[in-house]
Amino acid sequence: MTVTYEPTATDQETLLEYFLGLAVPRGCRAEIIEGQIVVAPPAGGDREDCLSTLIWQFIRFSATEMDVSENKGLVLPGRGRYARNHVVPDATVAPRRLRHFRGAPPWMPPDGISLAIEVTGSTAHRVRIDKRHCCARGALPHYLLVDRETATTTLFSDPSGDDYRESHSVAFGKPLPLPAPFSFTLETGDFL
Repeated sequence: MTVTYEPTATDQETLLEYFLGLAVPRGCRAEIIEGQIVVAPPAGGDREDCLSTLIWQFIRFSATEMDVSENKGLVLPGRGRYARNHVVPDATVAPRRLRHFRGAPPWMPPDGISLAIEVTGSTAHRVRIDKRHCCARGALPHYLLVDRETATTTLFSDPSGDDYRESHSVAFGKPLPLPAPFSFTLETGDFL
């Protein structure tokens, strides 16, 4: 479900206040993406299995010990008249030594986050384009997209403005080398 609200410059706080007061159905997740309130239904089992496989690899194989938080709210820069986005990646990854998620508010800035992970589901366009652009504007160093419709895994890196300058894609079943601080090869065979 998408609720479009066209705020004026003075309505930004009204939109945020309305958003933060939403009574979202259990298991659903609400976000503000490019000025629209988006409510996504609970994920299906195959999508959750894919996400679990990703998280397991990051925790087990990263060269730098990592913490992973599922569904952590991030406040990211908007563009134009939409000053802020409130985005909830499927998972966020940060170096464990930072203890970045300990004591964090429900909506936190992206400082210290190394990677946002998204697995496509019912809002595939938002994940492929809109959320990626939000994360780039927030200067998240890496954005990992597992696109179940195209059977590809893509690592975006080097954020600049509204997007990432670099991307590397592999078909499901092919390994995806990850740079530091992860420095391991992500196996994508279990995504099939």
